[in-house]
Amino acid sequence: MSRTRGAVAAGVLLALAMPLAACIKTAEAPDASTPTPLTAVLPARTKEQNIELGKQHKTAQELYQALRQEVNGGKPLQWAQLPDWSGVYSRPANAGFAFDPDQKPGELPTAKLTPEYQAKMMKRIEDLKKGIEWDPISTCSPPGHPRWLTEPFLREFIVTPNQTWLINEMVNDVRRIYTDGRDHVPEDDRYPIPNGDSIGFWDGPKLVIHTNQLSSGIYQRAHPDFTDQVETVEIWQKADDKTLTADVWVYDPPALTEPWYVKQSYVKLSDPDRSLRIRYWNCGENQNNAVVQTKDGGTQFRGFTFDKGAGASADAAQKGKP
Repeated sequence: MSRTRGAVAAGVLLALAMPLAACIKTAEAPDASTPTPLTAVLPARTKEQNIELGKQHKTAQELYQALRQEVNGGKPLQWAQLPDWSGVYSRPANAGFAFDPDQKPGELPTAKLTPEYQAKMMKRIEDLKKGIEWDPISTCSPPGHPRWLTEPFLREFIVTPNQTWLINEMVNDVRRIYTDGRDHVPEDDRYPIPNGDSIGFWDGPKLVIHTNQLSSGIYQRAHPDFTDQVETVEIWQKADDKTLTADVWVYDPPALTEPWYVKQSYVKLSDPDRSLRIRYWNCGENQNNAVVQTKDGGTQFRGFTFDKGAGASADAAQKGKP
């Protein structure tokens, strides 16, 4: 073969190989510098519209499936598309501990309760006025979901294509949201656990979650109980550079006469020197578990105050009559 013919043949082979190499490179390692923009299909809805949306569906499962159909099943995220939920967050101080941040001071929780659970809540509130109080977390029981949404202290949110972790510093509480297409745990294998089983899908930058298999508990002190039939649907998204929000629908037929809709928010804390840390929480080490007998024959859990690094302070005194 002449030198000229050899050069031409080599050039042809190189031209054929280059498109194949480019395809392999694209498939193996997408260019992270030019991610596909994320756009949502689900519309922004007012609080009133979300309340009505919840009422249109008998169960949380029905609402979740309706939202999924609205976005044609959602679209899995690639690494280059992940929304930026980085940083350390906390619930706004002005939100207090009410499960519904719109609840005004001195007013009752906004849940529409069945007569049985309305009576239970009112007794709890009347007992509080007498100095009688019991909260399961006083003995280190986990808060559980949906109470997870209102607990204080630092939070982190870790987003990956197949899982999203919602982390609260309090009692090392982590919720794992599976977005890899799996369904819930089969019914025969379910049993109540504090944070339940959560699956979800992405609608652009919005994460839609359905949670079932939950344990019973209370939403907060001076709040109603929820049963082990409780289920939730949530839509999480970045409202702005410093705020994450969650639209939340709670379904619980034994306790609620209609779904309880609330909107939660979490604010990114200023951390210029990157000193904020999610620290390990050993509930048994705090003085909240020391039971003291009072002069009148009752008992009291000692109060405790958290440091500023935890983002808030709280009086955790618990009182009860034997």
